[in-house]
Amino acid sequence: MGSDLIEKIRNSCLSRDLSDDECAILANITSQRSLADEEVLISEGDVDDSLYVILSGKIGVTKTTGGGDETTLHVLGQDEFAGQMGFVDGNEHTATLKALGCAEVLVLSRSELESRLQSSPNLVYQIMRAVVRSGHNILRSMNNHYVELTNYISQMHGRY
Repeated sequence: MGSDLIEKIRNSCLSRDLSDDECAILANITSQRSLADEEVLISEGDVDDSLYVILSGKIGVTKTTGGGDETTLHVLGQDEFAGQMGFVDGNEHTATLKALGCAEVLVLSRSELESRLQSSPNLVYQIMRAVVRSGHNILRSMNNHYVELTNYISQMHGRY
């Protein structure tokens, strides 16, 4: 475990409520992954129990449309989570995540985190709290977009 990895964890959204000792423990169970431009991190339909923290670069959240075209739903950037729902629930991913340019991510598997439940319960709690906080921010953003879209449609009386 290098001090470089501990520092990256300390500077990430994972560590908001962690002590230095907990960051060091987390460094023992995380890894780094570099992605080339257009490299797929997670494919739609895959089951992946890892949580990814974007250290640098951008990750596109894409979905294939009925016509076979790929559309970008969202772009994730530095210090954002990717794959958090699959990390929590273990279900298939509903979108593909791929690098938009070169990117680097931290990788934390659910089983590795769960292995620390008895020895470091606060660490596990704080990581899950960070995941829920991220999900809450996404929901808040989606709600705001829904209100904006509803207002636009009602002002346009349903016309494009």
